[in-house]
Amino acid sequence: MGEAQELGKVMLEESIQAFRSMKALGDRTLAQLEDVQFGEALDPESNSMEVLIRHMHGNMVSRWTDFLTTDGEKPDRDRDGEFEGAGAGREELLALWEAGWAVVFGTLESLQPADLLRTVTIRGEAHTVVKAIQRQVSHYGYHVGQMVFLGKHLRSESWQTLSIARGQSRAFRPGT
Repeated sequence: MGEAQELGKVMLEESIQAFRSMKALGDRTLAQLEDVQFGEALDPESNSMEVLIRHMHGNMVSRWTDFLTTDGEKPDRDRDGEFEGAGAGREELLALWEAGWAVVFGTLESLQPADLLRTVTIRGEAHTVVKAIQRQVSHYGYHVGQMVFLGKHLRSESWQTLSIARGQSRAFRPGT
């Protein structure tokens, strides 16, 4: 395997790992919520967990379906509708969450290093596959961060940290 091929393989593996880490943060956040909390928002201009899940699902299905051959903004996507809470239950929302990620991982795992410099379009704008992947890493990271923030707020004292607990950093320093 040539150096460029190896680099492409590593880039795809690292991208998949980044998405898996994001999904895990979302999974661990969603697992801590009471059913009613999926519909709660901080204020009228904020998104509820339901809205964040609906939006991410819509984006994932649109962007990653037929990724190499069609525009990433599919004509049947109702982006505006994704931001309207419909009072869906936990089961339905978790099914959307899982279905969206299944499309992401199915597509990423099908890509080959040679695909990375191909051109894809998103909303009519040309991107290399590398740029399109990085665009989604940033986008999903932004929304998963919102989910964690909202979950932490909603659970308050009941929140179980997803990383190093406050006051525990010293325990993770090398040489201490």
